[in-house]
Amino acid sequence: MRTKTFAAAALLAAASLTLTACGSGDDSNKPVAVVSEEAGADKAATVLDKPFEKPDLVLTDTQGKKYDLRKETQGKPTLIYFGYTHCPDVCPLTMNNIAVAKKQLPKAEQDELRVVFVTTDPERDTSAELGKWLKGIDPGFVGLTGDFATIQAGARTLGISIEPTKKDKNGKPVSEHGTQVIAFSPKTDGGYVLYGEDATVDDYTKDLPEIVKGENP
Repeated sequence: MRTKTFAAAALLAAASLTLTACGSGDDSNKPVAVVSEEAGADKAATVLDKPFEKPDLVLTDTQGKKYDLRKETQGKPTLIYFGYTHCPDVCPLTMNNIAVAKKQLPKAEQDELRVVFVTTDPERDTSAELGKWLKGIDPGFVGLTGDFATIQAGARTLGISIEPTKKDKNGKPVSEHGTQVIAFSPKTDGGYVLYGEDATVDDYTKDLPEIVKGENP
């Protein structure tokens, strides 16, 4: 698998400076979306030398129930992504890529894997809205919403920057957010692998069997 190793501190610093406005339609000032790749690099998975700690987030799931991220995913292979349901491009593509790859796993491993989608646009992404959106991708995915400040702080611990939803030049609400997917080990609960928005179905299909076991892809 195409991998490389980075210092987590360096990634954290870089990530805090990189956002993408999903579907904003304004490419003139659109920043690079991910912390990941240097120019010309063809790496999908970034193996961190020092794993991120899982965010201490207690939010609301698609059933309207409290969801303690650390407690509910403890000892489980977990992928976490911050995005929003009204995004027309990066967010649905990323989640669909993971969903397709997940289906290639044996049933038992599919049941073990936790894929958590945390909204960056909680004002519009209610529990019901998240549930409806995720049902069309993979009903097994976890959708979380809650207080924006809490979500923003949780994302920041992973080096992922998100900003309050605002209107673009056409008056359309957009959410600016980092597009990284962080994989957490079932052995240590540490976030040890990072993917950028260029990760493909094939990348996830190749890597998920190792991630489920807590091994380096």
